[in-house]
Amino acid sequence: MSIATRFALWGLGLGNDNTPDEVRDAACRHLLDGVGNAVAAVRLGAAEPALAVAAALGGPRKASVIGSSGPRISAPAAALANGTLVHALDFDDTHPGGLVHATAPVLPAAFAVGQEMRASGSEVLLAAVAGMEAVCRIAAAAPHAFHARGLHATGMAGVFAAALTSARLMRLDVARTVNALGIAGSSAGGLLEFLNTGSSTKQLHPGMAAANGILAARLAAAGATGPDTVFEGEFGFYRAHADRTLSPHQLLGGLGERWELLDLVVKPYPCCQLIHASLNAGAAVVERMAEAGLQAADIESIKATVPKEALPLVCAPDKAYPRTVYEAKFSLAWSLAAMLTDGSVGVDTYSEGCTRRTQLSTLAQRVRFVTARGSGPAAAEPGRLTVRFRGGRQLRVEEPAAKAVTDTALMAKFHANTGGITPESQQLAAQLRALGTVRVLGPLLDLTAAVAARKEAG
Repeated sequence: MSIATRFALWGLGLGNDNTPDEVRDAACRHLLDGVGNAVAAVRLGAAEPALAVAAALGGPRKASVIGSSGPRISAPAAALANGTLVHALDFDDTHPGGLVHATAPVLPAAFAVGQEMRASGSEVLLAAVAGMEAVCRIAAAAPHAFHARGLHATGMAGVFAAALTSARLMRLDVARTVNALGIAGSSAGGLLEFLNTGSSTKQLHPGMAAANGILAARLAAAGATGPDTVFEGEFGFYRAHADRTLSPHQLLGGLGERWELLDLVVKPYPCCQLIHASLNAGAAVVERMAEAGLQAADIESIKATVPKEALPLVCAPDKAYPRTVYEAKFSLAWSLAAMLTDGSVGVDTYSEGCTRRTQLSTLAQRVRFVTARGSGPAAAEPGRLTVRFRGGRQLRVEEPAAKAVTDTALMAKFHANTGGITPESQQLAAQLRALGTVRVLGPLLDLTAAVAARKEAG
């Protein structure tokens, strides 16, 4: 039995009886986080080109764009817009093992197709669980293999997750779902060349993956076929894009019993996940600097120990002088300088004009990198800093890469993204946390427009 067939059988067979409560609750948390990130992007105007194109595509008025009070549009067009919105600020969740964003390609397909099919919240939630688990497993089966070849794992793996999510909501049978996955493989893409130019293509990858996943499911429903060996075949996904052969167990081991979805991390900082461990360590340094009466201006040098996989992505020497906001989000040295100077890193850190803060680039030049001797995923390695100050004082800190996000912290992030606590934002949060009890998605998505309309709030 092919890997795609196994994924299809499992994904279509998910129900409340074989999906643990903690898994459904975790999925609700990540969907809430995704919607909050999308609303923040609307409020900041961070995805205008994708919104304009989606509106122009139009189509049957079946699905809503998050945060928009305009007319509904076709499901693929809405998915393009919503996937871009969720990912636009680089504030969306990440699976450390696969270094992949899970919610960004799955939420848009689940919401757009779910709304089109008038699916219940329970059906949408289970479809999202299937997609999130699939994207985590597909990326984690070849950790860093896609990035090493200049490919964005979210764009690569996300299209399969969107296809599986869509196929379930469209009530396709196993054979057509396998065809949808096979078709989706020909749309897997996403180049990392934006790292060298600061361009915004990365923002688009989840939206394109979500839209293409929906199209793959529609093509399969109409009778188009795709290779059932799309994952393991001679010219399949892993051989073509990761130059390796994988066993079914590497993707499917413990499927339905061990949940990769539970390892998803809610981001506390709107920047590349590979920077977060160092930022956690930087926050600890800030606390100790305050206790000792030290300032960022007193820093002579900073040594950051980072995994080797992070070096080409976030530690290149020229990244001390980012040219664009997006380059700043992928500069460990610059982001760390912001943490040590400002005491925190948030959405405002990466606002327009941030790259003109010359004092941050000056401090970023004092950061040197040492390769860590880790054995696990790079995004799961702890952050280690040694900071030397004038007069010989030195601070050494080590902090974990990811800290558990409490419900309180999750809601604080959500309300910060949505512009503050209002009756509408509280109602939206409550419906997302209890998605399994929602009758249909339309009213929930209408609430996002009311919340996003408060652009001057917060």
